[in-house]
Amino acid sequence: MHISTGGNEHVTRTLLRRAPFTAASLAVLAVLGLGGCDSGSGPKSAAATGPSVIAPGKPGEANRTLSAQDAAEQRAEDDSPNSADVAYARMMIVHHAQALEMTELVPDRAGSTQVKRLAERIAAAQGPEITAMKGWLKTHGEEEKGSGHEHTTMPGMAAEAQLDKLREAQGKAFDLLFLSLMITHHEGAITMATDVKAQGNNIQVEEMADDVVAQQTSEISRMRDMT
Repeated sequence: MHISTGGNEHVTRTLLRRAPFTAASLAVLAVLGLGGCDSGSGPKSAAATGPSVIAPGKPGEANRTLSAQDAAEQRAEDDSPNSADVAYARMMIVHHAQALEMTELVPDRAGSTQVKRLAERIAAAQGPEITAMKGWLKTHGEEEKGSGHEHTTMPGMAAEAQLDKLREAQGKAFDLLFLSLMITHHEGAITMATDVKAQGNNIQVEEMADDVVAQQTSEISRMRDMT
């Protein structure tokens, strides 16, 4: 009896020809598999080793150091105001009040119609913002005025001597001084808003800060074009 081995030999030769490709394929799949594991653990590792965040405590409580991931999770779960939120609202009331004081001088002293219109827009925006921040403090059981020391470091505030010069100026001289002081004043407000967005915890305060950044950035650009 003769048993043909031609078919087996053909199969054997075929497998041998494919062996290198199969080994290479397995190697590639192994690498891809390892890469997939790494990519899956990447975000978690980055969050675990990311920069720490100083989280201001609630009024009367000490600050805490949290990982970036813990800070994000805490923010998502609880947006109760912390000391940074309260300080921002208190300071911005005072900051806006000085802006209104400056705009009140415009109708009788400014020479430029553009400056007069700008002052009207500033007053129309910042008056309601003061009301909103006072309401926010009241809602959260906070006094409108704090210890007082927090106001001494507010950026952008005009000195009393500068305000005196503004009160004495007329026409174009008033316009240029007003624009100079108000640009600095707006830049200070943006700094404060940016700080509370990084350090605060309350969503409503963050939204108010976003409004300040957007509106006053636009006004700064407009004022620079007028100088």
